[in-house]
Amino acid sequence: MKYALVTGGSRGLGRAICCKLAKMGIPVLINYQSNQQAAEEVRDAIQSEGGSAALIQFNVANKDEVMAALNQWEQEHPDDYIAYLVNNAGIRRDNVMFMMPEEDWNAVIDTSLNGFFYVTRQLLPKMMMRKHGGRIINMTSLSGLKGMAGQTNYCAAKAALIGATRALAQEAAVRNVTVNAVAPGFIETDMTKDLPQEELKQLVPMKRFGKPEEVASLVAFLCSDEASYITGEVISINGGLY
Repeated sequence: MKYALVTGGSRGLGRAICCKLAKMGIPVLINYQSNQQAAEEVRDAIQSEGGSAALIQFNVANKDEVMAALNQWEQEHPDDYIAYLVNNAGIRRDNVMFMMPEEDWNAVIDTSLNGFFYVTRQLLPKMMMRKHGGRIINMTSLSGLKGMAGQTNYCAAKAALIGATRALAQEAAVRNVTVNAVAPGFIETDMTKDLPQEELKQLVPMKRFGKPEEVASLVAFLCSDEASYITGEVISINGGLY
């Protein structure tokens, strides 16, 4: 059986992506670091609609936790594999660079970029060994494409993820593994609730923030058979804001 793993799957975009993939009939592993209650709510919502979901706890930025959790899952599911990986986990620690503490720089890079590396490196060999390959979707950001003042750490992490996506897509294509990135603009999530939304909406041609479900639909398409010839792409979903 082919499973999906969504890192940072307990809230916001991660929650919407988990629910959407489950509706496609894919068993979903909901990764979370500390908020077990939120993760359980996502699992229960999926199961109440007839989908299949389970929790898997680890900090994506901690190599040992990643390896331990995924190795244990693989041992418990010898005939299954994670064919769909959505690297969604990310954090913000906004500040102008000259005032940015080193720990804030490292925390953002560790979660978005090193987290991608640790999780993907663990799962990629299994995808490449299987006949049907796999799908890897990396959640980057408008910030990684255009840069945003006060987000040097976040922009650096997301821009690096774009480069990694394009390189890995070339490495994995021969094994039928596609690697793409999704770059949302302003989306209504916990990560954007502290932003001046009414002011920022005026910058968006559509004059609104996007919905998590809209992003989840794009991710679901990239996981589908219809997207089997798309790889190495960075797809923006931003209401026209570039």
